[in-house]
Amino acid sequence: MKKLLSVMILCCCSIWAFAQGTGLLTGHIIDKNQRLSLPGATLRLNPGNHYTVSDQQGRFEFLDVPAGNYQLEVTYIGYGKLSKSVTVSAGRNTEQQLALEAGGIAGKEVLVVGDRLRGQAKALNQQKNNPNVTNVVSADQIGRFPDGNIGDAIKRIPGVTMQNDQGEARNIIIRGLAPQLNSVTLNGDRIPSAEGDNRNVQMDLIPSDMVQTIELNKTLTPDMDADAIGGSVNLVTRAAPNGPRVSATLSSGYNPIREKPIYNGALVLGNRFFQNKIGAILSASYNNNDYGSDNIEPTWKKDDFGNVYLEELGVRQYFVQRIRRNASAALDYKINPAHTLYFNAMYTWRDDRENRFAYNVKDIEPEYDADDKITGYTGSLTRENKGGVGGTRGKNRRLETQRVQNYSLRGDHLLSPKVDLNWSASWSSASEKKDGERYIEYEFEDVPLTMDIRNPQRPTVTPGNVSDGDFTFASLTENNDYTKESELGLKLDLRFPLSVIPGQKGRMRAGGRLRLKDKERNNDFFEYEPVDEFGTLDKMPLFQWNKKPFQPGSQYVPGRFIAPEFLGGLNLADASRFEKEADPSEFLAVNYKAKESIAAGYVRWDQDITSRLSFIAGVRFENTSTNYDGNVVEEEETLKGTRSVKNSYLNVLPGLTIKYNATGNLVLRFAATTAIARPNYYDITPFLNIVQEDEEISAGNPELEAAYATNFDFMAEQYFKSVGILSGGVFYKHIKDFIYTYRNEQYNTAQFAADFPGQPNPVPAGENWSYTQARNGNKVKVYGFEVALQRQLDFLPGFAKGFGVYVNYTFTKSRADGVYNGDGEKRSGVTLPGTAPHMFNASLSFENRFFTTRVSGNYAASYLDELGGDDFEDRFYDRQFFLDVNASVKLTRQLRMFGEANNLTNQPLRYYQGVRARTMQAEFYRPRYNFGFKFDL
Repeated sequence: MKKLLSVMILCCCSIWAFAQGTGLLTGHIIDKNQRLSLPGATLRLNPGNHYTVSDQQGRFEFLDVPAGNYQLEVTYIGYGKLSKSVTVSAGRNTEQQLALEAGGIAGKEVLVVGDRLRGQAKALNQQKNNPNVTNVVSADQIGRFPDGNIGDAIKRIPGVTMQNDQGEARNIIIRGLAPQLNSVTLNGDRIPSAEGDNRNVQMDLIPSDMVQTIELNKTLTPDMDADAIGGSVNLVTRAAPNGPRVSATLSSGYNPIREKPIYNGALVLGNRFFQNKIGAILSASYNNNDYGSDNIEPTWKKDDFGNVYLEELGVRQYFVQRIRRNASAALDYKINPAHTLYFNAMYTWRDDRENRFAYNVKDIEPEYDADDKITGYTGSLTRENKGGVGGTRGKNRRLETQRVQNYSLRGDHLLSPKVDLNWSASWSSASEKKDGERYIEYEFEDVPLTMDIRNPQRPTVTPGNVSDGDFTFASLTENNDYTKESELGLKLDLRFPLSVIPGQKGRMRAGGRLRLKDKERNNDFFEYEPVDEFGTLDKMPLFQWNKKPFQPGSQYVPGRFIAPEFLGGLNLADASRFEKEADPSEFLAVNYKAKESIAAGYVRWDQDITSRLSFIAGVRFENTSTNYDGNVVEEEETLKGTRSVKNSYLNVLPGLTIKYNATGNLVLRFAATTAIARPNYYDITPFLNIVQEDEEISAGNPELEAAYATNFDFMAEQYFKSVGILSGGVFYKHIKDFIYTYRNEQYNTAQFAADFPGQPNPVPAGENWSYTQARNGNKVKVYGFEVALQRQLDFLPGFAKGFGVYVNYTFTKSRADGVYNGDGEKRSGVTLPGTAPHMFNASLSFENRFFTTRVSGNYAASYLDELGGDDFEDRFYDRQFFLDVNASVKLTRQLRMFGEANNLTNQPLRYYQGVRARTMQAEFYRPRYNFGFKFDL
């Protein structure tokens, strides 16, 4: 019945359209010299209030145009204006191919637009004509920064900072909001997460040279997925070109921290075939980076007498080889001017091989005098090697393989002069697999220790005279971890004219989307006891800690470890040499299965009130259904059963966006929108983990609500004809039911009985245990402002014309209510975890016909990363400042030589506990250098 009704509506629309004597005007707009598509162009038909904007492929369409003669005008920042006479016939599609000339005239001055400014022009035109608050970065701009992965490129957008892992940007923070409050899409399709316990998309998986455009949507319209409180990043891959396209990059570099080379390569091939009806482009890239990091990880404790000391100190050295391979393809088939099909595919495969040598001083116990003052310490020393299986794949290193793939088919159809229909179907998956991750540990127990915490940024714990022979075999383990998430997506959108103001443009859009998600984590863990004793450390094949300068300081260099070749060469499957036993405490509680379906529908109405003032009003409905299976674990290793929980909830998400073109180049925007953030997968899994020995209980929370945000944004943007922008705006977010980690140190038997009816009660009467669970807080308020300037200094005389500046600053503040400490008391003055208060980007560039260079800085202030049981245990992500430099020289029209230097400040990844001076982790990577050639036809 629904299908029949839809067909009837379309037929009525078509009959009505032809009865009114209207037609279609469609076409394509390109750069006249480079033959590249121009997205974001403004096209107007005079007379009448008919206008439209070209899409990512440079295509445009005018619906419901009364038959007659018109003057078609095209404007594009950085390009000359185009005017052309066209005739629209009733019931027909009039097609136009348009080409713009880069440059033009701004005031009385002739503009010269080079390669870099062409890229900026594309981005700014799209940003200017978007209805919502966005930032757009083109591939040309990305290529001007020394960024290897897409995360490093995104961190230069106003309001964005990144959390790093092994020296690369991984998790995105938008407007100070944590990664789980943001979303990432590829050509409009959600990218699944390879993380086991959350929804974060690893931005270091995708190389920056595989993306044509980065779109950061800071406000949402009703046709967009709602799960993006901070913002939504859309990565647009390369589209098929308008003619032959050949591009190749070959480079190599140097990692000083491990004195290893870097190898990079990229290739792009594209063309059009069969009288330009079919377009195709293939892209491939390869990155091989052999590097590492130097790391210390102190853990602080406060005793009942107010003494602060270290209960553990870890010193670690990593050797990492990261190989990233990526391939993508895009096809389009123009059936006729009214119907086009698109196909996109992307496959990313990353191998991380890792050796980690870890020296730990743990189980530190203080000794007291009669006045409860600490007089000394004892503890245990361990030397542990993490590695993997030998052979050509593992190479005696832990091998972690991550794969992300996405395939989509899309159709754009003009059903009549009044009806536009778009549909898409997509499938994507992300997986992370670790095979044969091995650990071998040697231990020396009950060692007298000397602790020096006078400098808490670099605390030390020193044993007496210790030799390799004092360390005896402690453990040998191997684990296999596997996480996979897949998503099937279907989408349908319908657009037709609808205006309630005579003479003004209006459009109604309606559509639906279905997302079916599956996620699974399946880990195992085994302990191996050698039949023949391994004995003391001095009798074994050993590896000497790297003698090169250890970045946190030479005072931490601890000695020798088991050689990786020995660990990787062990045949653990040989029962005559090793006794194998599973250790369920390491995997039973973390394994789960999840199914999630999201059915959404929306109505969006675009209406011009005047030629300058317009609005978008609408509402989105998203119904989420979940089915989670988790394990009930007692005493860490006993599987008592499984818990399955189903849930379903509906979110109603209204929104209003107002856009006012105050002048031709001044745009004002206001948005009142709503958005959600669904709980992390593992947090909502109904697991229950009981550790009687430690009197600890942790549990999932199937009752978690999705966080719901009401957002208000105002943004003013002044665009320069000479390719640039000055913008500023404010934002406010009111988030209900935000999610945090609840800790209760006074958990008793009555509370357990109430929380888990029917489960055997492990908490003895009269005792208090520790309980941890993700819970909803009451509310949080987030507010701030951002300013940005992007400007070519072409108003300066002579040589100075070649300089350009790129500066942006974002301030964010938050206040959370409904967070409880370890004693069950409500905490005050707490900020939302992940809210970075200050973010700043600045770069100075210079370009002429032959030479381009840029110096770039990126700063983010420290912020609360994770709430502890109280102020002392809170974990903070420290401030960071990165300085990068790159330059290129044009050798011929098609060939460039370039050089890049990253992290010249040797910025570490640093966490601190409670106060900034108290280091929890400090991991150093040193700078990275890269040199090469780029050919572009």
